[in-house]
Amino acid sequence: MVKLNKIYTRTGDDGSSGLVDGSRASKAGLRLTAIGEVDEANSNIGVAIAALDDHEIMADRLRLIQNEMFDLGADLATPEGIAGALRITADQVERIESGIDVMNADLAPLTSFILPGGSVAVAALHVARAVVRRAERAAVALAAAERVNPHATAYLNRLSDHLFVAARLVATEGEGGDVLWQPGATRSS
Repeated sequence: MVKLNKIYTRTGDDGSSGLVDGSRASKAGLRLTAIGEVDEANSNIGVAIAALDDHEIMADRLRLIQNEMFDLGADLATPEGIAGALRITADQVERIESGIDVMNADLAPLTSFILPGGSVAVAALHVARAVVRRAERAAVALAAAERVNPHATAYLNRLSDHLFVAARLVATEGEGGDVLWQPGATRSS
C-alpha cells in the first residue's frame, strides 16, 4: 500500500527518480519518459470522464481503466526480473478488447476518417486517445532498449482503440454523430 506523508523528498533534484526496485533512473531516460506519458494519458482520461455528463456507464468504464493505468505505471516503473512485481496481464488486455467489441457492435461501419470533435466529451476522448498513442510510442521505445512486459505495450495499443470507439459511441448517443473528414473540402480546384 502506498503511504505518502511528505510529497517532496529532494532526491530527484539531481535529475533522477526512484524505481520500484530501489534503483534510480534518469528523468530524461526512456523508462521515465514512458511512465510520464502514461501519467499524462491517465490525466487526459480524467478530463474525458469529467466531460461525460450524461454517460455514467462510459465514465465508470474509464474509471476502471484509470486504475489499470496506475498498474501500468507500476509495471513500467519495475524493471523486468523483479519477483512479485505488479504487471499488466493478458486478461486486462482481453477485457479492453471485449469492451471495444461491445461498444462497436451497434456502430455503423466507418466511411471516412473521423475528425476529433463534435462535442466536448467526444473531443476529450479523442485527446485522451492521442495521448495514449504517444504513451504507446514511448513504451515501445523503452521496449526496444530494455525488456518490458509485452502486455503493457499491447494494453496501450488496445486502449487507444478503445478510446476511439468510445468517442464514436458517445458521438452517436445524442452528441450529433461522427464528424467526418472530407478530403480536399477546402481546395478551390
